[in-house]
Amino acid sequence: MDRFPRLAAPLLAGYALDLLLADPEGWPHPVRTYGALIAAGERSLNRGPQRFAKGALLAGGLVGGTFGAFWLMDKALRRLPPAVGVAVNSAWVYYGLANTGLVREGQAVFAVLDQDGLDAGRRQLARIVGRDTARLDAQQIRTAVLESLAENLSDGVVAPLLAYALAGVPGLMAYKMVNTLDSMVGYRSPRYEQFGKFAARLDDAANLVPARLTAALLGALDGSRRSFRFILKYGNQHKSPNAGYPEAALAGVLNCRFGGPNYYHGQLVAKPYIGENPRPIGPQEIHRVARLNHAVCAAVVVGIVGWLWGRKTRKC
Repeated sequence: MDRFPRLAAPLLAGYALDLLLADPEGWPHPVRTYGALIAAGERSLNRGPQRFAKGALLAGGLVGGTFGAFWLMDKALRRLPPAVGVAVNSAWVYYGLANTGLVREGQAVFAVLDQDGLDAGRRQLARIVGRDTARLDAQQIRTAVLESLAENLSDGVVAPLLAYALAGVPGLMAYKMVNTLDSMVGYRSPRYEQFGKFAARLDDAANLVPARLTAALLGALDGSRRSFRFILKYGNQHKSPNAGYPEAALAGVLNCRFGGPNYYHGQLVAKPYIGENPRPIGPQEIHRVARLNHAVCAAVVVGIVGWLWGRKTRKC
């Protein structure tokens, strides 16, 4: 099978599956396997001296092993009827995307907060953010949801799609391992400061381009000049070298303010503000952000298909 249908067909089918199914609870997911491997490696290696080297060994081994395993699988699929390869790789693309599930989780927080009150909203929010939610008021809950949607649009949608464009399913699934490593061990805490540093830096490098592309698409698709001004002014204000860019773009789109101090694992963490207008976030604003997230995802998918088609026609 030619490269174009071999890559474009699973991309489009996996994207359609994400729109249709999102991420049903209880279904098997490769990220759970990734998490189990990371946890087992962390328990075995995160002790004694040379923790940075041990963490780098674990991260490099898991990322390289993931890429290699899926590369071998991809090679094996090419010996089978093309429809089998498309079907299997469509499933991997579906598992690699996190757009619709993320959007629905954000919408659920807004809905639960409005219908069932503050405590229920805090519990629902805890499903999608790492910060402590027990002290948050309604404004902080809604702000946290929108920050999460902006940041995860980059590392849960745009970055894996770009990895797929560059290296197919092996690249996509290797990126998911990078991202899972960062989410599990990439913390500045006594336990992970040294052991998780390599994983955190690897994730920073992998998201350098996707974060900025996500920010640009948010501003362009909304037609917001303020968004681009905020990207330039606030994008580098976040402690993360990447997270501030999509957050700044969305703050510009909505003319609101993100960031500020929050509690993580019981400790108050001072974070800069991103944006200028500390206005209340309305209950209905989640719908605008959801539409924009879907628009960015669709634009990247269409862009990749167009790029693959362009490569095909140039070779003909």
